[in-house]
Amino acid sequence: MRGYVEAAEGYFRSTIPRRTIDELAEDYSKLDVMAVLLAWDAETATGRPRLPNELVAEACRQHPDTFIGFGSVDPHKGERAVAELDRFGELGLKGVKLHPTLQAFAPNEERFWPLYERCEELGLIILFHTGTSGIGAGQPGGQGLRLDYARPILLDPVAAAFPDLKILAAHFGYPWHLELLAMALHKTNIHIDISGWAPRYIPMEVMRDVKGRLQDQFVFGSDYPFIQPARCLDELSSLDIPEPVLQKLLVGNGKRLLGLS
Repeated sequence: MRGYVEAAEGYFRSTIPRRTIDELAEDYSKLDVMAVLLAWDAETATGRPRLPNELVAEACRQHPDTFIGFGSVDPHKGERAVAELDRFGELGLKGVKLHPTLQAFAPNEERFWPLYERCEELGLIILFHTGTSGIGAGQPGGQGLRLDYARPILLDPVAAAFPDLKILAAHFGYPWHLELLAMALHKTNIHIDISGWAPRYIPMEVMRDVKGRLQDQFVFGSDYPFIQPARCLDELSSLDIPEPVLQKLLVGNGKRLLGLS
């Protein structure tokens, strides 16, 4: 991620800590928080080597009480990407992370339908990056990265075509968050995470639906290492969220979505 990380550090106004897997597990264990580890495959768009699904799976095997794994596939790899999904079960991975901006693809294009269909068949969650991106922020041309690929409305045809597909939209799609809220109200297979924002800065419209009519479709996330989970937990506790709703956000909805007991 060299060359991308530096721009993101400027965007988030923070320095990214470099931690070993064991150190990271210890940090999260002390917080009594489980971490979702994400693989990364954007070889076609970036020319950079992938962060392998096997690496994430091994970390989860070493720390099963602390880590949950999401793999990644490069949508541009077509049949190879679909075939890779068949290994997720044996690797113990719960979902797939897709980043339309970094991977340079429009999620609503029907040539990607076989990928979504296989995820639906396997019961895999698809975590889509949505909205703006700290990666490329503040750089000429945003380092060539297109935000329009991550506009939430591009997921609407996907959710409509695959009603049993579990879609999780990261970062609530800012600045198109109203668009995503409307989609989640319309389609119950769309879930939203609040990662990537310090909770006290989350827009009023999002917090209204976290507390209200979409309280069963929001899940907690921090976007570590850019934002520390301890900060998020501290700020959430000060936002006057009713305790039953807060427990849904922090624990209940995520456990249900991931199929955890």
